Amino acid sequence: MSDVSVVCSHLSFSWPDATPVFQDLSFAMGSGRTGLVAPNGAGKSTLLKLIAGELEPDAGSVSVPGTTGYLPQTLPLQRDMTVAQVLGVAEVIRALDAVESGDVGEEHFATIGDDWDIEERTRAQLQRLGLADLSFDRSLATLSGGQVVSLGLAAQLLRRPHVLLLDEPTNNLDLKSRHRLYDVLTDFSGTLLVVSHDRALLDRMERIAELDGGELRFHGGNFTAYEEAVRAEQEAAEKNVRNAEQELRREKREMQQARERAERRASNAARNLKNAGLPRIFAGTMKRGAQESAGRAGQMHATRITEARARLDEAERSLREEQRLILDLPDTEVPAGRTLFLGEGMQVRRDGRAVFTEDGLELNIRGPERIALTGPNGAGKTTLLRLIGGDLDADSGRIKRARGRIAYLSQRLDLLDPQATVADNFAASAPGRPEAERMNLLARFLFRGARAHLPVGVLSGGERLRATLACVLCAEPAPHLLLLDEPTNNLDLVGVARLAGALNSYRGAFVVVSHDERFLREIGVNRWLDLSAGALTETGDPAATGS
Repeated sequence: MSDVSVVCSHLSFSWPDATPVFQDLSFAMGSGRTGLVAPNGAGKSTLLKLIAGELEPDAGSVSVPGTTGYLPQTLPLQRDMTVAQVLGVAEVIRALDAVESGDVGEEHFATIGDDWDIEERTRAQLQRLGLADLSFDRSLATLSGGQVVSLGLAAQLLRRPHVLLLDEPTNNLDLKSRHRLYDVLTDFSGTLLVVSHDRALLDRMERIAELDGGELRFHGGNFTAYEEAVRAEQEAAEKNVRNAEQELRREKREMQQARERAERRASNAARNLKNAGLPRIFAGTMKRGAQESAGRAGQMHATRITEARARLDEAERSLREEQRLILDLPDTEVPAGRTLFLGEGMQVRRDGRAVFTEDGLELNIRGPERIALTGPNGAGKTTLLRLIGGDLDADSGRIKRARGRIAYLSQRLDLLDPQATVADNFAASAPGRPEAERMNLLARFLFRGARAHLPVGVLSGGERLRATLACVLCAEPAPHLLLLDEPTNNLDLVGVARLAGALNSYRGAFVVVSHDERFLREIGVNRWLDLSAGALTETGDPAATGS
């Protein structure tokens, strides 16, 4: 597999409305683990689809030797599919069962081929990803989002791909599932290309590919090394810009000084010629000579200014033009110790089954606490957030909320009207704000000009998250309690950093469900709650306890 590579030659691709995504993109990628990073909307997922053959380029070619495995960000799976169907082994297992039952029909052997050990290989793969307990006939409708993602990865690995393409594979995984995935991918020996904002995963890559301005640049080392290289590169570029600006100012100053000296000399020469009483013909000759000399000097300085301006332009092109999300959370002040939410014996039932333990859950949230809510997929974390926010009523127990607004950011990003524009959704959330103020706020969430008037339904995942954040955080009155369910899932790395910075300056309380350990550390969490097996436990910082 060491010779396997992905080769893209002069690749061009545009959307149906003729908006270009790539133009004349060429690169080659060998075996090993590569992380693909870029801002939202730069074309990361599109590039994976082109390599996987899901999309056809407008021009150019893609060459991928061997078998390709591709795990998209959203799996196109039906809820009534079985585990065996998702894994692509249903027909083979059915044929094996028939042969074991004495049916030696030729069609069964044709279906089995060389896969006589398929069940053993499948079980081993499921166990590595924490899915050992899944039966082959279990339906997808009974699985959590994280289990479905892990199952999709297992299906791709069973194909024994030479090239494996993964688009945000950790989005719905809990912490244990993430670490299992890290180990599986570390052991993968082919060509791996991963789109992710998960910095822990990116730090396990051998190289980082940066998609910027329609070009792909490769950086050796993991994501931390890439960040350091980019920081040093940016500092050097900024220094070059400062030096070029100083050079241009100096050349302009010298040109002005030379012009002033020439004007003084011409004025003095004219006076001297008049006082000397020389014939007019000699005076004219001397005057023309002085003018020509001044003209040559002026041309020289103009050339040097043009060259200095060109060097400044080149230096400025080396600067990164990153669109930065400007997140200033509402100015909220919550007195320390004030009870914002109190729940006693809270219980929710689904199809008659209790979600939490028999006695229900107890939870007290005081201002301005910073709470991380962790736990395995399917444990009921989103259900608990909905109880806190009032989006869901408890079947039993007592709940008390302090006066004030609770802002809830759903993991499903279903708060907004998909048919309405971003601007109209924002106006509905903050009707008291003047239109000019609303448009200014939307611009800070990177919705400028025509982008603010796009229907929400056509936005990418990252764009929809930004639109939802704008409507949730900037609605009036300002919230004293934020409930954030996997807020980093669709944000690019710059957006994650900006959200962390905003939460650090927020003076209200928040509860965050996230499996991104680094993000939770960065937002100053001071209370850790774990929801597992229906019970809510105060755990303390997992890093401090070594768990």
